[in-house]
Amino acid sequence: MTSWFTYLGLDYGWAWFIATIIDILVIALPLMLAVAMIIYADRKIWAAMALRRGPNVVGPLGLLQSFADGLKVFLQETIIPSAANKGLFLIAPIITFTVALIVWAVVPFQAGVVLANINVGLLYVLAASSLGVYGIIIAGWASNSKYPFYSALRAAAQMVSYEVSIGFVLISVVLWAGSFNLSTIVEAQRGYAWGWINGNFINPLLFPMAVVFFISSLAETQRAPFDLTEAESELVAGYQTEYSSMSFALYWLGEYANVILMCALNAVLFWGGYLPPLNVGWMYAVPGIIWLFAKILFFFFLFSWVKATVPRYRYDQLMRLGWKIFLPLSLIFVFVVSGYLMWMRVGIPS
Repeated sequence: MTSWFTYLGLDYGWAWFIATIIDILVIALPLMLAVAMIIYADRKIWAAMALRRGPNVVGPLGLLQSFADGLKVFLQETIIPSAANKGLFLIAPIITFTVALIVWAVVPFQAGVVLANINVGLLYVLAASSLGVYGIIIAGWASNSKYPFYSALRAAAQMVSYEVSIGFVLISVVLWAGSFNLSTIVEAQRGYAWGWINGNFINPLLFPMAVVFFISSLAETQRAPFDLTEAESELVAGYQTEYSSMSFALYWLGEYANVILMCALNAVLFWGGYLPPLNVGWMYAVPGIIWLFAKILFFFFLFSWVKATVPRYRYDQLMRLGWKIFLPLSLIFVFVVSGYLMWMRVGIPS
């Protein structure tokens, strides 16, 4: 691609800049389409579990329903409460939506196919994903309404609580793989199909942490049964109560983009990422990106399944699970994994 830019008379700096922009669009545009389709899939899964039809009118099989909803909110009037802080009120959904996109820069779609293959990719994921709560906190504060403000406080406490246990879970993964680079973490799972199965052997060190990470992902994305920030029984619509039109749509898109991201991280960190599910020759002929997308869809089905079947937790139950169960459990497994790796390296003294 650089040779084409050189042929057009552009120097290396401009060629690199334009090539990077193209790479970003190649990731961002399909992701936006995937968000629209995943919303449709979410509604169809809920409908099937409730013995309903779901979207089936707009477009063939209802496939255009998400686009119709997007057009509807686009044509609505943007209403800003008179007592709101207008600057913060408008910037909050932009923060949420942007943060949901920038984390994809370090996700490996296939061997060697990643926008930014940095050595501290996992730390980048933690840092960028932690910024998402600011969009919710700012929205609750800027709305100047008590229900969004209560929701923002809940979101802050909830994300802090579960990010602590997620941090210890990721320490276990880093110890096992010996790197913060996501591509290296995937390659470290080669030979362990989906990260924890090797033939008939089940690795007990990573599988419990995979379960903890999956449940914590539900809490991080405010999905049921942890959707206390949008508890309509006590908080109306939560932090987005005062939002309308495209401001509301950005929260809508950001939420589902975060869900897809968490599904991708579950696949990459514990289930082999772009690697095939079994060490079978013909499976390696399938492009790795297909396996990654298949695993993302599987985890998204689990997300929808949980939302359709599990009742919402009380807030004290949410905090108890995060601080009294997941935090000690993840901390214990840090010692277990590090002790096992040391034992494997040094051996049992005679």
